[in-house]
Amino acid sequence: MASASFERSSVPARDAAAEVVVVGVRAGQEPTHAAAELDHALDGTIAAHLKATGFKGNIGDAELIPTGGRLPAAYVQVVGLGPAGTAGPTNAEAGHDDIRRAAGVAARRTGRFRSIALAISNGVSGTAQAATEGYLLGAYRFDRYKSSAEPRADQRVTVLGDATDEDIKRATTIAGATNWARDTINEPAGTRPPAEFAELARERAEAAGVSAEILDEHQLAEKGMNGILGVGQGSRNPPRLLVLRYEPQGATAHIGAVGKGITFDSGGLSLKPADSMETMKTDCSGAAAVVAALSALPALGANIKVTAATPLAENMPGGAAIKPGDVIRHYGGRTSEVLNTDAEGRLVLADALAWMSEQRPQAMIDFATLTGAMVIALGKKVAGFFATSPELAEQVRAAASHTGEQVWQMPMLDDMRKQIDSDIADVKNIGARWGGAIFAALFLKEFVGDVPWIHIDIAGPARSDEAEHYQPKGPTGMGTRLLIDWVEQRAAAG
Repeated sequence: MASASFERSSVPARDAAAEVVVVGVRAGQEPTHAAAELDHALDGTIAAHLKATGFKGNIGDAELIPTGGRLPAAYVQVVGLGPAGTAGPTNAEAGHDDIRRAAGVAARRTGRFRSIALAISNGVSGTAQAATEGYLLGAYRFDRYKSSAEPRADQRVTVLGDATDEDIKRATTIAGATNWARDTINEPAGTRPPAEFAELARERAEAAGVSAEILDEHQLAEKGMNGILGVGQGSRNPPRLLVLRYEPQGATAHIGAVGKGITFDSGGLSLKPADSMETMKTDCSGAAAVVAALSALPALGANIKVTAATPLAENMPGGAAIKPGDVIRHYGGRTSEVLNTDAEGRLVLADALAWMSEQRPQAMIDFATLTGAMVIALGKKVAGFFATSPELAEQVRAAASHTGEQVWQMPMLDDMRKQIDSDIADVKNIGARWGGAIFAALFLKEFVGDVPWIHIDIAGPARSDEAEHYQPKGPTGMGTRLLIDWVEQRAAAG
């Protein structure tokens, strides 16, 4: 994708020196804020145009209106902010994610322009950051393998209104992290198997000031991380464990993060149907989100220690592949019976979570594209999460509210635990047919010890089937922004 530079300005929208000025209009309402200012300067042209074209003001609606030389800008790009709700102090004020989404729509519509003025924010705290973030997320494109990619201009984006330098820095850092996660997930699995993924992640982390360590297959064997080794043993590309440490000076609080990194999932000997493999390069979405988030923390200045672990493996049906009926002794000594090799994510996470619990964080979180059952339960836009305490659950809900990433708490019922009892091991890796996401969470719970823990199953929203607002078709980077927000919540609490 082309690059974009951001700056701020307090000039009125009518005086913005850009090719196009972007404004937002609420569904069912007349233009307000910057849109009203420009409409007045253009003698009602905007309102008349919107009425004539049947503009609804919903998210995704957009109209490009020429100014006819009456403003420094050649065009006004109007985008819908959706229906009025309770997100802002007044019904005319958009909530943060409405603004983020509208800015994402604008980014898709203004790619041919070199200079853009964003006048979507409305003076409410945080909306300038949301507009900047949404624009960068919406401008994302992965086209490095196209021989004739549609050209996109390098852009200078001026954020109008009450934006601060800190707003722009935070937005570009957070959106940049999300776009790095998208890039990494989008890479064909053949170009970034476990070792290459680990090196990409190490480069990203160390460039940001986060320490990184990579454990190879020999070190994994020495540590008894046989879940990671077992899943990876059917591939010619050996597994890895990436450990990241963010340790700002003076920080005392400590949390942990784990991300599932199956760089390609064929299902192993429990082979997936061909059409189910088409998107399985995205099974590393949890790992990419965790690496991206950790790498953003130094720039954001979060005053908290964070340790991250991402188990990386390819799940392939080679001659040495793990077999149904095999038993794995995981890190820490607990054993699991493998009855389905396509339930591999929980096997690698078990090692990583058991190791993380030994680091004694005050809380830990994991992100994983873990179960199709979660997609059946909640659809493709909502991540299901499990938490071992009401406090942690509320923190996840708050983070999701701030970032616009949709989550729903799922039950972790102790009386279902017996259904993952094994006759020959401590636990088996699948339960009954129904409630698969719950059985996966109960399996993972066996390995977290007494550390307060959140498990987020991002199988649905980690990938989008279509481009909409600031989400691209394909990998979304789901979890990156949520993890950053959760870390900052914990840092603020001390």
